[in-house]
Formats: sequence, C-alpha cells, structure tokens
Amino acid sequence: MRIAEAARALGTSARMLRYRESLGLLPLVQQRRPGRSSAAARTGSGPGHRQFGDADLAAVALGLSIERRYDVSPAALAFGIAVLADPRIRSEVAELGRRIGRIEPPRARALDFEQERAQRLLRLGGEGDDQARRGAGSGGGKRL
Repeated sequence: MRIAEAARALGTSARMLRYRESLGLLPLVQQRRPGRSSAAARTGSGPGHRQFGDADLAAVALGLSIERRYDVSPAALAFGIAVLADPRIRSEVAELGRRIGRIEPPRARALDFEQERAQRLLRLGGEGDDQARRGAGSGGGKRL
C-alpha cells in the first residue's frame, strides 16, 4: 500500500511517516526486481512511491507504541537506536551518564558485586569455613 493508505491504517499522517523515514525509523526499502516497470506503473509502485507491506506497518506501529509508552519523540527514539547500533556513540553516552550521575561508574558496580559475595559467604557462616578447611586438606575442595 502507498504512504497515504499506510498513514491512515496507522492513525498518523503521511508527513509523519516521511519524517520517521528521514530519521531511519522505517525499514529499508527493498530493491525492486527488474522487469516490473509496467506493473509497477499500474500499481503506483514506480520510482518515488514506497510501498508498505505488513512487516513495514508492524515496525512503524511498534515505534509509535514505544513513543507513546515512554513519552519520547521520534527523534529521541532514532537516537536510542543509534546508541544501540554504534559502539562509539554508546561509549560516549555512557560516559556522559557517569559524569552526570545517571549511570554508576564500573568500579562501584564491581564493589557492589564483591560486597554481595562477602555477604553471601557470611550467611553461609561456619558451614562455608568447614567446607573450605576440608577441601583445603584434600586438595579437591570447591572454591567459592
């Protein structure tokens, strides 16, 4: 289906679909097979006319749903995808998050893990110590 029909089916405008496409929020257009020019002209799928299939509509609907659920703009959603897709951007955004206190520094997370491990060992109490001593004597004990 053409863009106007797709927009109607999705409850949005053709202009907003074009905007989402410019941001990279629509699936890439597949290359048309050669030899379809006369049929393409009759169906309106010639050059300049994108056709929307069921998978395209489902992808756009998912994007619209995410935008509504998390109250984000199409541009913010496109940037989120760029962060996930590009390790360089991901790294820089993570660094910003650490600097402004929205993401814990890696060392703090490692310290939390070590504290959790120590608390687990303390909960085991004497039982863990006895097992460690028995294992140390036989050379075949488990390490915690």
